[in-house]
Amino acid sequence: MSQEGLDLLRSGTVIPAHPLALTADRTLDERRQRALTRYYLAAGAGGVAVGVHTTQFEIRPAGLLAPVLALAAEVVDAEAGRPVVKIAGACGDTAQAVAEAELAAGLGYDAVLLSPVVPGADEAALLDRARAVGTVLPVVGFYLQPAIGGPRLSTAFWRAFADLPAVVAVKLAPFDRYRTLEAVRGIAAADRGAEVALYTGNDDHILGDLLGRFAGRRFAGGLLGQWAVWTRAAVAMFDRVRAARAGDAAALAELTDRAAAVTDANAAVFDAANAFRGCIAGVHEVLRRQGLLAGVWCLDPDEGLSPGQAGELTRVAAAYPWLTDDDFVEEHRDAWLR
Repeated sequence: MSQEGLDLLRSGTVIPAHPLALTADRTLDERRQRALTRYYLAAGAGGVAVGVHTTQFEIRPAGLLAPVLALAAEVVDAEAGRPVVKIAGACGDTAQAVAEAELAAGLGYDAVLLSPVVPGADEAALLDRARAVGTVLPVVGFYLQPAIGGPRLSTAFWRAFADLPAVVAVKLAPFDRYRTLEAVRGIAAADRGAEVALYTGNDDHILGDLLGRFAGRRFAGGLLGQWAVWTRAAVAMFDRVRAARAGDAAALAELTDRAAAVTDANAAVFDAANAFRGCIAGVHEVLRRQGLLAGVWCLDPDEGLSPGQAGELTRVAAAYPWLTDDDFVEEHRDAWLR
């Protein structure tokens, strides 16, 4: 990773988890896929994470990992005009994860977000896999919530993980206060702990994570599926977080008051009422309403909005207009879709 990219990651930024744009016959919609990346750049995001859960893990058997990674890198490299951290998701056993890291490296990605879901692997095996991937690209660790397959990982694991030389950051997304604290304690106790940036992936507790201290550490920023929608507003909110951290009492009071609203909105987008079954479709529906996607189609034809989820999205958008960026998208959408 360039020093410029590393400095940006450590100082903290907004990193949306990039969705997948599909046509009605579930093929890649390249025009809209590029438009999404342009949206995140124009909104002020400091990075993009591609090939992750929000992009749908099924892109791998569908043969879409390489083209989707390539499209995002192409847009960022040609159009960003500023430092933007490109993070590629990697999955599977050691051989698969290393191969996906090599693909990402060839496309100019800065780091790999390493999924912890490896059937049959214990913590020692996960550490060995991270070492192997780290010979290819810097590694961002990932604590994934159990509802979508994440394993329980110990404080000792996170301490050992943070001490791996290639680890530059960890995305903590267990959706659990206790597990988040356990992981931060492990990272903070590592010899390299101060060199590892913390990113919240707890979409259910975004402002709580960004405003608080955990074992003496702060979350630098967020790498979030929630920030794949209403991204311009998310960037503005993160700017207010910075102000609050710097001592702006009015910003702190405002964000504290709004923290529960952000969680309420995430419950609608991620379909918390139905065990997160509609989480990807919820992201798609917000983007469809804004005209950035043509539909909510997922690679799995059985995956879609849950009953009542569309109404919940309408409710939270009306209740919290400061959380949305519809006017911003409407102003620029045609240019992004060129």
